[in-house]
Amino acid sequence: MDEIKVKQEFLEPLRNNNGDSTRGKNVSEIAVIDLDSSDDDSSTSGNGVSNGKRSRVSGNGGDDEGHGDKRKKSGQGVVLPAGFLDPLPPKDVASRVANGTGVAAQSCKQFWKAGDFEQSAGDNWETSSGGMDHVRVHPRFLHSNATSHKWVLGAFAELLDNSLDEINNGATYVNIDMLTNKKDGNRMLLIEDNGGGMDPDKMRQCMSLGYSLKSKVADAIGQYGNGFKTSTMRLGADVIVFSRCSPKDGTRPTQSIGLLSYTFLRCTGKEDIVVPMLDYEKGVREWKNIIRSSSGDWDKNMEAMVQWSPFSSETELLKQFDHMKDQGTRIIIYNLWEDDQGQLELDFETDKNDIQIRGVNRDEKNIQMANKFPNSKHFLTYRHSLRSYASILYLRIPPGFRMILRGKDVEHHNIVNDMMMITEVTYRPQPGADVVSKDTNIVAVVTMGFVKDAKSHIDVQGYNVYHKNRLIKPFWRLWNSTGSDGRGVIGVLEANFVEPAHDKQGFERTIVLSRLESRLLQMQKTYWRTHCHKIGYAPRISNSSLHDSETSPDYTPETSSRRKKASNKSASNKNQKIAGSSSGRPPMPAVNGLGGKSTPLKTENIHEDDLQDPVNTSYTKSNPHYDYGNTMQIVTQSHSHPSNLPIFGENGSVPINDTTLDLDQLEEENRQLKEKLKRKEDAILGDLLHELENERARCKALEAQLEEVKEKCEALNKEQESIIDVFAEERERRDKEEETLRKKLKETTTTIQDLVDRVKQLELEKMRNHNWNTA
Repeated sequence: MDEIKVKQEFLEPLRNNNGDSTRGKNVSEIAVIDLDSSDDDSSTSGNGVSNGKRSRVSGNGGDDEGHGDKRKKSGQGVVLPAGFLDPLPPKDVASRVANGTGVAAQSCKQFWKAGDFEQSAGDNWETSSGGMDHVRVHPRFLHSNATSHKWVLGAFAELLDNSLDEINNGATYVNIDMLTNKKDGNRMLLIEDNGGGMDPDKMRQCMSLGYSLKSKVADAIGQYGNGFKTSTMRLGADVIVFSRCSPKDGTRPTQSIGLLSYTFLRCTGKEDIVVPMLDYEKGVREWKNIIRSSSGDWDKNMEAMVQWSPFSSETELLKQFDHMKDQGTRIIIYNLWEDDQGQLELDFETDKNDIQIRGVNRDEKNIQMANKFPNSKHFLTYRHSLRSYASILYLRIPPGFRMILRGKDVEHHNIVNDMMMITEVTYRPQPGADVVSKDTNIVAVVTMGFVKDAKSHIDVQGYNVYHKNRLIKPFWRLWNSTGSDGRGVIGVLEANFVEPAHDKQGFERTIVLSRLESRLLQMQKTYWRTHCHKIGYAPRISNSSLHDSETSPDYTPETSSRRKKASNKSASNKNQKIAGSSSGRPPMPAVNGLGGKSTPLKTENIHEDDLQDPVNTSYTKSNPHYDYGNTMQIVTQSHSHPSNLPIFGENGSVPINDTTLDLDQLEEENRQLKEKLKRKEDAILGDLLHELENERARCKALEAQLEEVKEKCEALNKEQESIIDVFAEERERRDKEEETLRKKLKETTTTIQDLVDRVKQLELEKMRNHNWNTA
């Protein structure tokens, strides 16, 4: 025997057979119906009641044998369990569930468990439009759609993107803050801006899935028409949106309210996503309701708004528009998600000017390190701090635009300011099968260097990869070395030739992305092995292999290592041949100026700091400050003086009085090298001064252009103001003329009425005279 269970559901209150509302009934009257169907008869009668052999009902969700003798018969003779036709649960039950006092609401406080709730099995799929069925969207889809945001701060970024896109419509700021729900005292999120706002149609598109006009705008960040739904549902279960739109193309100002409430849909047992909406239009003196269907529907929307939103009346709802001027959007997210410990995912207490997140993204060790290493602060804190993440979220912030977080401006930060030993590499994607890679004009300038705290050997590395000014991959780590290789190297680039994923926290895996990833990894390895000794690491590359890596495009660490081993082996064999002696005497000491005609040339690598002392020989690889980047080769040849060959003692040592060092020659070579260095420095300095002058000239030209544009803007503003004044005067004149005409019309109407009364009076007198004459 198969058992079918219809579990507990909270539905909207209906009216009973007598027409009375079910509001105010006791909660204990909620019935859990358990129908066991048999193999003999499992059909359903016309009134929707199962004709199974056994039926029992319990007011508390369990079996209740006391009702066995109180069964009733329907009009068709079907035996119904006692209480089956009792009224459905009242609205106050659902409201208590929405406020967190019911069992259903408590089970969905955690985001990753919010999708686990039962749905009704009695769906009605008979509705159609024009003979074609609609694809229905269950409320659970709101939750599953929001799971694309694994990282909660990524949801904030989506909402910031929407505000930044409104710059074209006049937005000058976006404000993120915390509010308190007056109904239950819980905390809420506020995101507002003064952009162009949304008219009633755009508000409905915003609440719908997949509608986006931004995909046609070149510089817009939003593309898919899904960010608002995923981000708000990831932050909390419910969101209410207030938006005011200024008049455009002769239309009147409008303001709209939309409620996207997962709690409302869930607790009322909706099988489709229903969004209550209220629209208003500016009249002559006040805002008027826009009735789209009927006044009854308007009342239903208002009732749902008041019951399921944080506001208790229409007056409180309309007060939210007092925070706006002529245009803007105000988003309030409430019923925020909690973690496994029953605390809010978002932390509002730790920093009064920040919103942080709890959990695995928060590392107390990194927070302590951020205080010690300020140049690595963003790498160490962006995972849990919204202020830190928002400061690097955009590569460029438009002038005059402000991001305000809990009453304090977010300072824009470019991690290039945290770098030292900066270098730039231009990367051009290779043409391939991907459409985005066929444009030969698309390039990415990769700026990379050591973080200024790299000398402390902290593990900070990765690339900040932007797409259309928006950070997609923060500190993208490509080199996962088992040792310390790669530490301290950070980079920045804007890659507009790769497509971001829907959550904008990664890129679509394409051939172009794979090539970019390989090239960035190669850049980091080359940079690290070339410059790591400058920050205290042991050198990873010799002069010869360094030259190969800089000149050969096919340089890889493996080929460099093979070349280095071969070079060391060859040098070792050569030194053994030179140092060997057939007479059994000890080898010649490595002192310049000694030896006979057979002594070969000697090549040495000397750091430029060591040139100050001609006798200084501390330029070995054991010196941690040895700089392969600024080495020079000094080639000296021992003079052939057969008569001055060294005389060895019994122990093979060289007597001091028999060794002659050519100090004059070394000093002369040292002097020549210093002159070469000075000439090189002068040449470099001259080039830099020339470039600086060119840059200054360019800046002056840009300043002149800026001043010219400002003057034009001022002139246009004045012209606009004059036009506005003319229109105002014209409107005032028309109003006065209209008032005058109204007065004249009123006087004319009065005169006409007087004349009509006079005519009637004359006719009456005429009739009287006629009757008198007749009599």
